[in-house]
Amino acid sequence: MMYDSLIKNAQQAGGTSIDIALQGNKIAAVGDLSDSLAKQTVDLNHDVFVSAGWIDGHTHCYPRSPIYNDHPDNIGVTGGVTTVIDAGSTGANDVDDFALIAAQSATHVRALLNISKIGLLRQNELADANDIDLDSAKQALLRHPEFVVGLKARMSGSVVGHNGLMPLKAAKTLQQQCGCVPLMVHVGNAPPDLDEMVTLLGKADILTHCFNGKPNRILDCHGEIRSSVQQARARGMKLDIGHGSASFSFEVAEQAIAQGILPDTISSDIYCKNRLNGPVYGLAHLMSMFLTLGLSHEQVIERVTRQAARALCLPKKGELIAGYDADLTFYTINKASVNYIDTHHQHRIGQQRFTPLAVIIDGKLVLTEQGQQHYVFHS
Repeated sequence: MMYDSLIKNAQQAGGTSIDIALQGNKIAAVGDLSDSLAKQTVDLNHDVFVSAGWIDGHTHCYPRSPIYNDHPDNIGVTGGVTTVIDAGSTGANDVDDFALIAAQSATHVRALLNISKIGLLRQNELADANDIDLDSAKQALLRHPEFVVGLKARMSGSVVGHNGLMPLKAAKTLQQQCGCVPLMVHVGNAPPDLDEMVTLLGKADILTHCFNGKPNRILDCHGEIRSSVQQARARGMKLDIGHGSASFSFEVAEQAIAQGILPDTISSDIYCKNRLNGPVYGLAHLMSMFLTLGLSHEQVIERVTRQAARALCLPKKGELIAGYDADLTFYTINKASVNYIDTHHQHRIGQQRFTPLAVIIDGKLVLTEQGQQHYVFHS
């Protein structure tokens, strides 16, 4: 078999080097491969790393959303991210329109359906019980079985109003009706209290904003991980970063990591304003921040590839395996002094950062802005 292209000497986060053969939009083979098997062969510079395409599991990229919006490619391939998951910008009323826009993007786009049919039309989308229409939500999932990969419930007091836990219980009912799809649950200010929320969570559930610094945090008054959170994790609940503009605390992250509680996935909660003005900027910025917080290169990459794909049930993504999608990210790790700022205006200084250079998506090479200025490949 003659492959379309062969990438030689692909350096991985774990320190190994492999060859990757691509055929169409799939990875055809991985291992020690001969140049004679490919129509085109490229050798990577020694300082360029390759991973499965990065996945940002919590974004807001429906361009027509009135509150949190962006274009998928502004937060996707231009920043080394091959797949973005919009986390609840749309509900049953507008997901059809979003699916049409997403299909025209270079970046792979998937959606978590807001359990409110109006999506993020307003900040308190779960305050009116009439907007929680499980039948219309179920029909939306049936119409878009590939695009809609799960559900989103924003469980803050300002969002649910007097409805308390009712929206989350409704989301769990819908989740079970739809084959136990992933359910991402936003934790913000109480009520409802985090202990009450996570009692309902387990397998296929993702708690986002897991290191927020609000009173409704995962730490108890002694700085220990709440027992309810530990129990939910034992049942299979995943912890997701979802940094955003108001949901990440260095203090909480450092205390949790010191207790061995690492996030299962690193995501940005990015949209146009916190992309352009910070503190998010892009997934690579937050990945770099976690190097500063003590995670290894390999641990960071795992949380935006394999573990993200598994948490969000994205088949054929997140790993460099024959038969998987030909989505790859090329990057370097550069020495640089970087000032990181959390959403409580606390600072940490890092000494290295991820710099995405290019992606291969559906088998096609797309250079980032940094990649256009970097000698990525040599024949």
